[in-house]
Amino acid sequence: MSFVHIVVLAGGVGGARFLAGLRAAAPGARLTAVVNTGDDVTVHGLRICPDLDTVMYTLGGGIDPGRGWGRAGESWTVREELAAYGAEPTWFGLGDRDLATHLVRTRMLDAGYPLSQVTAALADRWRPGVELLPMSDQRVETHVVVADPDEEGRPTGRQRAVHFQEWWVRLRAEPEARGFVQVGVDAARPAPGVAEALATADAVLVAPSNPVVSVGTILGVPGLREALLATPGRIVGVSPIVAGAVVRGMADRCLPVLGVEVSAEGVGRHYGARSAGGLLDAWLVHTGDGAAVPGVDVRAVPLLMSSPGTTAALARAALDAAGA
Repeated sequence: MSFVHIVVLAGGVGGARFLAGLRAAAPGARLTAVVNTGDDVTVHGLRICPDLDTVMYTLGGGIDPGRGWGRAGESWTVREELAAYGAEPTWFGLGDRDLATHLVRTRMLDAGYPLSQVTAALADRWRPGVELLPMSDQRVETHVVVADPDEEGRPTGRQRAVHFQEWWVRLRAEPEARGFVQVGVDAARPAPGVAEALATADAVLVAPSNPVVSVGTILGVPGLREALLATPGRIVGVSPIVAGAVVRGMADRCLPVLGVEVSAEGVGRHYGARSAGGLLDAWLVHTGDGAAVPGVDVRAVPLLMSSPGTTAALARAALDAAGA
């Protein structure tokens, strides 16, 4: 089947790499990425959009291939100078090259441009070959509810919320998460172009991104899930869990909070069958992983995106499932 318009729900490194494979697998199709913005944070007065930037840099050839995030050939002079001043937060490092993106973004946002227009302007430099859309122009930030011990580390029974970036970067996801709160999501709405893209897509692919804080946050934007389920094409998801473990990221620290088993089957059942009010028409799991998801076409294929070739092959497998 030849696809005219493909939409991908994406977040972070897994979403970016999957999109790179899809671009290679479907060179003649229009590709639209709806990207999670719940990880966004303001640091040193600058608005940082980690997932949007990771997708943009990856597809534009500017990503650090070793880390999978941030700019290639990065230097850290500004971070070192900020640390010398004792300027907090010191745990979130902004590279010198990366800093330029955040300066331009913040200046445009402060001038009144919405995030969707700012993203388009930034992408004009990088030419990613994919239309990048933030999930919403409204500010949404994921916070993690954790235990609040006393000064000596003893349990108190109290809880506190920290920004997702602080939990993941500074605290290294060590405090057990008790819950996730998407601050601002109730007042958000899909960014311009999102609903329109879903309405014209002949395939929607859910990248192997974190089901809780990436895909889950996207789906939490009021009206977005409804627009997704009304799409004329099939919805195909790719499991972020391989052999019972995450390939990258912290989904294994997030899924149990929702009572979801850390397995391809657990995530598939969490998303559910579209025919029963859930999300999926088809679900790709790794070769050898069993997954029974009622009402969903489950297919076992190699999921590891270890090279451009294997990543493109995974994207083709997703398109095969979308064309069934």
